Amino acid sequence: MEMGIIGLPQSGKSSLFEIMTGIRSRDVYGEAFVRGQASVPDDRFDRLVAIFHPAKVSPAKVPFVDVHAEGEKAWETVRQTLSGADGLLHVVDGFSAADLPEMVEGWRRLEDELILSDLMVVENRRERLQKVPQKVLKPAELLQVELMPRLQTQLEQGKPLRDLPLTPEERHTLRSFSFWSLRPELVVLNVTEERLGSAAAFQKETGLTDHVIGICGELEAEMAGLSPEEQQEFLDSLNMTEPAFVRIIQAAFRLLGRITYFTVGEDEVKAWVIPEGAKAPRAAAVIHKDFERGFIKAEVIGYEEFISCGGTLAAAKAAGKLRLEGKEYVVQDGDIISFRFNV
Repeated sequence: MEMGIIGLPQSGKSSLFEIMTGIRSRDVYGEAFVRGQASVPDDRFDRLVAIFHPAKVSPAKVPFVDVHAEGEKAWETVRQTLSGADGLLHVVDGFSAADLPEMVEGWRRLEDELILSDLMVVENRRERLQKVPQKVLKPAELLQVELMPRLQTQLEQGKPLRDLPLTPEERHTLRSFSFWSLRPELVVLNVTEERLGSAAAFQKETGLTDHVIGICGELEAEMAGLSPEEQQEFLDSLNMTEPAFVRIIQAAFRLLGRITYFTVGEDEVKAWVIPEGAKAPRAAAVIHKDFERGFIKAEVIGYEEFISCGGTLAAAKAAGKLRLEGKEYVVQDGDIISFRFNV
């Protein structure tokens, strides 16, 4: 799981990366890219920490990658570095742009580059497939023969592949191509304080139906350096409930299709990150592979049920709320789990 940060030069990519991860990537000289992790703000996790007072706390995290690409080979550097990224965070310069159309043009310029790059891959793949006799093509290649013309039409219309309805099988056969426009994308409009309300107009103008967040990089950088108490005073003065970077981290986490479950105790409270829809043995594997191999049962209670039982496992057990689930159980976001296994 990884989010690659993209954007035109001077859009505020590195500043946002620093605000979210605490790593000043611009000071890492000579590196083409810098990786960092941002803790996912979660009120449920904070409440569990307050209940158990553990010796160690481990919140969920989202890995981000900030790319430093300059010169003639800049695009190649971006391609190589972010080839394995699961999603993209596209930072748009809205603070030096003269008006909304200029903001949209800046966003469109990079989007077109990504779409054009994907189009070249599709055209090359179609050309190669046409040179191979159909009777010797593998099942996945036969599916690609049918699929590539649809992809080409979508891209030639200037539309990203993520907007194209695809079956799970079709998406699986496209994984090896690392298409840019197929990956989920979160657009962050970096604006001045006076333009914080322009995100909605930007979203309407671009036709983006979701995943657009406005942010004032200068304000966020100032808030990031404050204590929690000072930060709250700052937010109150701006009539804001939370920093925008909090929403960005949370949105990136959801965009990647991840959820969290918790393990709790006096030694540690930890949020474990798993794909949405994962079954109990796969969820156990993120703790240790042996947990999956020797999985017996999962003792589960939902977060809300746990809180309604007074926030104690003993009370939850007495109330019959702790339940045993087997291998087919699909873990739910916020579950509190203890695994039983035998290796």
